[in-house]
Order: sequence, then structure tokens, then C-alpha cells
Amino acid sequence: MEENGSITPVITARRSIRKFKPDAVSHTDLHEILRAGMLAPSSKNRQPWHFIVLQDGAKDDFADTMEKGLNLEVKAHQPFLPKSMTLINGAFTSARIVRDAPVLILITNERAVATDFKAGLDTDDRIAELCNIESIGAAVENMILEAQERGLGTLWLGDIFFSYPELADWTEAHDGGHGMLVAALCLGYADEAPKARARKDFSDCVTFLR
Repeated sequence: MEENGSITPVITARRSIRKFKPDAVSHTDLHEILRAGMLAPSSKNRQPWHFIVLQDGAKDDFADTMEKGLNLEVKAHQPFLPKSMTLINGAFTSARIVRDAPVLILITNERAVATDFKAGLDTDDRIAELCNIESIGAAVENMILEAQERGLGTLWLGDIFFSYPELADWTEAHDGGHGMLVAALCLGYADEAPKARARKDFSDCVTFLR
């Protein structure tokens, strides 16, 4: 971080990394990145997150399960994400990235009211669920920025949802009792330097009212 204490240069330098070096991530870096996630703000201080760190064989087994789920999704008469099937090829690429990244961090919602997407929720439960997801998003962002500060790259992996039924079952079987799978984060040393992607103009994103 720069001497003036601004975190903006870290935010500006962050990229989504899809090519990782095989170099191991140190225990110190990994622990501090996880601690950064734990310091995130959370609704009513619920701290709904639980972090599952996958390396080596566990990570490969997760990638195997993801690929099996993707193949089932391709063949399914009623896909889990029917409106997004044009994007599924990218999900196979994401499974390869999971194999290549030295670390995969799964984040579950320990306070999940429902354990699947089909459960009906009343208004109170739905609001609580949204607040917990917002809190977990803040935790993931904290980890991403701490990793960036430590010279590590990350990829926030939305493609897990193409294989969500299989991956949710895998997570429950290997670390049961810690709630609903919400997010996955690849972590390691970047083996690429992507250019910054286009952003919306300030005026398109911000409204000032008095």
C-alpha cells in the first residue's frame, strides 16, 4: 500500500487471473488472506462465512466433480441453468483453472436458511439471506485485495453454479455442517498480466441527490 495509506492503487491493480504459476502459497500469506475475509463487515455482525481451503488432491477431486457436473448439465433435458447454457464452455475452462491454481477457497453460508435454490422463503428469511450473501461478498473482496497486496492473483469463480448440485453435495460430504456453498476463489501467483477491462463512466454509475 502506498505511503499515504490509500488502498486505491491495490484496487486499481487487481485483475481476474486465469493462468497461475505452480508455486505454492505460503502458510503466512494464506492465513492472513483468510483473516482479511474474517474482518469483513457483516449484517448484524452475524459473520455467516466459513472458509474451506482446498489444495492438492482435495482441489483435484473438486475439479473432477465440477467437470462431471458440467457434462451432466450438457446432456440434461432440464439443465440447472437453462438460460445460461451458451456460457457453459467457459465453465469447462474454469474447471481447468481450478486444477492449475495452487489453492481454492470455498466459502459457505453458515447461517443459510435454505440449503438449495428451490426452497420457498418468507420475506424475513429472504432478507436475512440477502444480507448474509452481501456479507460473504464483502469477505471475498477483502481476501482478493489482501491477496493483491501480497503479490498474489485471484479468480472469483462464478462458474461453480453450472455444477452446483454436484459441488454442493461434494462440499457437504467433505465439510458438512457449515452451511450452503456460496462462492469459490482461486488463489496463486499470476502467470499472466491481463490489461484492465473497460469500466462504466462515473456518470453512468452515480446519482447525487440533495
